[in-house]
Amino acid sequence: MGDPKEAGAEAPPAGPAVQERLSLLQGESEEPSAQGSALFLGGSEVKSRAVVKYSSAPPRTAFARLEEKTDLKLPPANWLRESAKLGPAGTTILGNSKKSKPFSSFGMAYDFIDSVGNDVDVVSDSENIKKLLKIPYSKSHVSMAVHRIGRTLLLDELDIQELFMRSSQTGDWTWLKEFYQRLIDQKWQRKKKSKEHWYHKAILSKFLYYSINGDGAAQPVPSTAEQQESPSSGQTNDSEGASWPAPFEMPSSVSEDPSATSQGLKNDFVRNILWTFEDIHMLVGSNMPIFGGGRYPAVSLRLRDNNKPINVLTGIDYWLDNLICNVPELVMCFHVNGIVQKYEMIKTEEIPNLENSNFSTKVIKDIAQNILSFLKSNCTKEGHTYWLFKASGSDIVKLYDLTTLCEETEDKYQNPFTMPVAILLYKVACNMMMKKNQNKKHYGTIRTLLLNCVKLLDKSRHPQIIASANYMLSELFQLDEPKKEESPESPLNENSDESYSEEEEEMPDSDENGSYSTNSDPSDDNKAVAIIKSVGELSVPEKYKSIHQIRPGCAFPVCHDTEERCRLVLSYVLEGLKSVDSSIKKESDLPAADPSTPIPLKYEDESTRGGPEGLEKQMALFLDKMGSLQKGNYSSQSGMIPGSWQHKMKLQLILKSSKAYYVLSDAAMSLQKYGRALRYIKLALQSHDTYCCLCTNMLSEVLLFLSQYLTLCGDIQLMLAQNANNRAAHLEEFHYQTKEDQEILHSLHRESSCQGFAWATDLSTDLESQLSVSCKCYEAANEILQFSDLKSQNPEHYVQVLKRMGNIRNEIGVFYMNQAAALQSERVVSKSVSAAEQQLWKKSFSCFEKGIHNFESIEDATNAALLLCNTGRLMRICAQAHCGAGDEFKREFSPEEGLYYNKAVDYYLKALRSLGTRDIHPAVWDSVNWELSTTYFTMATLQQDYAPLSRKAQEQIEKEVSEAMMKSLKYCDVDSVSARQPLCQYRAATIHHRLASMYHSCLRNQVGDEHLRKQHRVLADLHYSKAVKLFQLLKDAPCELLRVQLERVAFAEFQMTSQNSNVGKLKTLSGALDIMVRTEHAFQLIRKELVEESDPPKSGETAPAADSSSNLNREEVTKLLSIFESRLSFLLLQSIKLLSSTKKKTSSNIEEDVVLKTNKQIYSQLLRATANKNAPLLERIDTVIQLLDQLAGGGSGAGAGQ
Repeated sequence: MGDPKEAGAEAPPAGPAVQERLSLLQGESEEPSAQGSALFLGGSEVKSRAVVKYSSAPPRTAFARLEEKTDLKLPPANWLRESAKLGPAGTTILGNSKKSKPFSSFGMAYDFIDSVGNDVDVVSDSENIKKLLKIPYSKSHVSMAVHRIGRTLLLDELDIQELFMRSSQTGDWTWLKEFYQRLIDQKWQRKKKSKEHWYHKAILSKFLYYSINGDGAAQPVPSTAEQQESPSSGQTNDSEGASWPAPFEMPSSVSEDPSATSQGLKNDFVRNILWTFEDIHMLVGSNMPIFGGGRYPAVSLRLRDNNKPINVLTGIDYWLDNLICNVPELVMCFHVNGIVQKYEMIKTEEIPNLENSNFSTKVIKDIAQNILSFLKSNCTKEGHTYWLFKASGSDIVKLYDLTTLCEETEDKYQNPFTMPVAILLYKVACNMMMKKNQNKKHYGTIRTLLLNCVKLLDKSRHPQIIASANYMLSELFQLDEPKKEESPESPLNENSDESYSEEEEEMPDSDENGSYSTNSDPSDDNKAVAIIKSVGELSVPEKYKSIHQIRPGCAFPVCHDTEERCRLVLSYVLEGLKSVDSSIKKESDLPAADPSTPIPLKYEDESTRGGPEGLEKQMALFLDKMGSLQKGNYSSQSGMIPGSWQHKMKLQLILKSSKAYYVLSDAAMSLQKYGRALRYIKLALQSHDTYCCLCTNMLSEVLLFLSQYLTLCGDIQLMLAQNANNRAAHLEEFHYQTKEDQEILHSLHRESSCQGFAWATDLSTDLESQLSVSCKCYEAANEILQFSDLKSQNPEHYVQVLKRMGNIRNEIGVFYMNQAAALQSERVVSKSVSAAEQQLWKKSFSCFEKGIHNFESIEDATNAALLLCNTGRLMRICAQAHCGAGDEFKREFSPEEGLYYNKAVDYYLKALRSLGTRDIHPAVWDSVNWELSTTYFTMATLQQDYAPLSRKAQEQIEKEVSEAMMKSLKYCDVDSVSARQPLCQYRAATIHHRLASMYHSCLRNQVGDEHLRKQHRVLADLHYSKAVKLFQLLKDAPCELLRVQLERVAFAEFQMTSQNSNVGKLKTLSGALDIMVRTEHAFQLIRKELVEESDPPKSGETAPAADSSSNLNREEVTKLLSIFESRLSFLLLQSIKLLSSTKKKTSSNIEEDVVLKTNKQIYSQLLRATANKNAPLLERIDTVIQLLDQLAGGGSGAGAGQ
């Protein structure tokens, strides 16, 4: 590093010191970074700021002021020798006359890739920048190659003389030589440099060596030797300057490693400076020697012939050199014929005002802005080589597109710039891709850079770069963020303005004065892209500003459709795979596979034969393979070497293709295109299988992808099983394949058979095998999560897999359970349970048990409760199967039935315990309660209807029935308003009715224990009244209501038989008649339904009512009506008899007389009505309703009076 005193060595008086030490290349020493400032020159402000990005210069030494009369023709002792002060660079460090190489800007661009394409406008040698800015002042010729990378222009000297000398020797560039001679200079010949040129060069070199080492004594050398040595020195520099790489012989390092810098593309500058001139940002290479020792620590040293005054061109040269290197002062040494005369110190800002060298800095600024605008407006195609040319002595500047001219010849790779440009495009894109945090807004630029890079390269010569570029193109599309990309406000539309595509048309000139016009030569006009007809135009302020419009070039395509995005990705992947495959030498040894011919799949027959058992074997093989991958087994059929670029790139491309197919499959799944979804997931798994074959070290991220693929595959197989109706359409979608898919598959088959996941992706027509495959997919996904620490790293995915496993096991359990129920329904009643049924029960139970375990392990109480509920249902089916066995007439409730019903109850209670409270999931809670109530009810009903009297006493059976019924009532929620409420009310009413009937029956059959009889009487009465209340709430159970009321009447009649006193009997009779009166509600409901049934519907609105009346059983109504008429007749007759006998024994009672009279009238009408056996049902019901109305009106006081 330099001396601390020199820290601000390059700082002008104005401006703060900003240090930025950045060394990207190996250098002996790094200069302190230059500081930026605004320099006030010639009264008008020109903003200039320079920051040294890299310097290989040794520590700056003070220049030695030579004594007067020093003879510069004599060489100093240290001339052309390496010195510690000079550093390892030797003579070149002082050689500002050293000719820059043709690719010098590329060398800088490679080293400062961050700046290219975005921040910097121009990258070039300082000599080229100076030459451009002197165009309006100079008559000399200008010849430069211009390349565009994003918004950056790369400028290099295009030495036509050197080029054509090479053409004469090798035959290259003959097309350009012919074009040049035809249109520009018909009498071209190489111009030789004069002796004076070499003389001045030698004098300058010796002067600089004297200045850096003032103590060195001069060594007289004979003039002949001096004359021989000077030209040889110059010739060495000259030949060194133009190192043109052969167009066909690019170094192998470029094709093998894109990151390598090809020979001849090195950054040979002593300094690389980021120079901001006004609003133009330039990365400039400079070799100007800088010394200390003036009024400021940094000065530039110049040698001038005292006899020749400084002209404008020299002044501009000195001024720009000092600005670029941020040197505040110029030291000028004057000589006459090599003899030192005097020294003069000039401030940089004073240079434009020197005598004979007066120029306007404002004009220089305008020239810079105009030239940049002209070039940016016309050099629009990335990857193209443009030629900016001005003939010596001419005022016309022309811009040609050499790439287009070259394409008209036989071989487009004759352009030696093609390869460096392609590499740079690639590198800039790579660099942008690395900046993950802000690269999205540059996606359009990156894509354009890569597309243009691929266009420039020959696929057969540079497969690695092409494969890598295609992979990066595929990486631009974020497959896992479809929603963000699809949003209209996506940053992808805001991509940089500087991206250009080769397909764009030229932008028309919008300058009203005509910024480039036609030349007198029409043939020339056709070839030039643009022309500046007079260099004087460049001095006009903002002459070209109007066309300096950066166009939104190749905008990044916003794919609103997931499939479109994935198809783009796959197209790039395919191109990458083709590049990799073409570079593998062993290709000729492989059997040729036709992409259009389907590959025979050996597993088909096995899977159709084996069913679920075959699946088990395939799963075991698969898991063995996955285990072996953990150990790093490798098996490629194409002969790729592990670790080679082909191997690494193919792995990345295959993984990308598998992701794209996975996203496609997921999208198809959401569209319910299950056949298509299975085809895509099959391709994803085939890609993954190939990846597994090639991979030497399986990453956990890739294992997670596989788990996700298998999970989706399981989902698809399940949906196919549930949508069997569209099987033909799904099958057609499954077998369809695009050419692109076939070609990708062909590339995969070069490495593996792709059969590792065949068991998971077969489209079966059998429901059981589809469900089994789905289950195996989930199991495999779960197994993969167990291989490493994936389970804990991805808890959400693990939970999803277990949920799906629980769900599919529930589906399979239900499938087997339904099959068992179907077998049961087909079985002859008297037959015992078959082995097949029992086998199905076991399978179903096993699935439910595993499913419950899955849900419990992730604490999913709701789903666990549902599976427990289904297990309860399975137990009930087992119980029903056992109840069918045996003779119907001798049938009793068997112990097996009781066992299975009790097991069902246990599972339902477990389900309730799993849920805990109703709040967790009200719907599931209510469902489990209903099923539990149903189980208790069914068990009680069967025990009541088919009492196991051979095993148990009547009292014990009644006790068990009563307990079961009460438990059924406990879980039957009649109060909560829901769709199930009427069912619950009907269930509860039926339970009360059955209990009342049972107690009624006990009372009839029981003899003895009066306490027990009384208890039964109270219970029967209680349950009858509750049953009536509940049936009255229902509008669709009039027959049940009527039956309960008739049973209550029969109960009253039974009670009456045990009564001795007339008063007691009369009271009981009165109560029975009251019950009869209350049956009118039931008859009204029956009548309403009969009327609706008999009336034809007048409009569509009444049709639903007619449908509901179909529930009415006319036969049952007729039967109940007959019983009702007979019981009413009996009660009225008994009432008349008792009232008549009471009237004879006691004094007359007016109320009783009224009741008696009413009863007689009703009895008389009833007898007449029942006599007509053929009366219609509706008429009979109307008569009953009328009689009940009369009975209610006439007998209202009867009960009160007794």
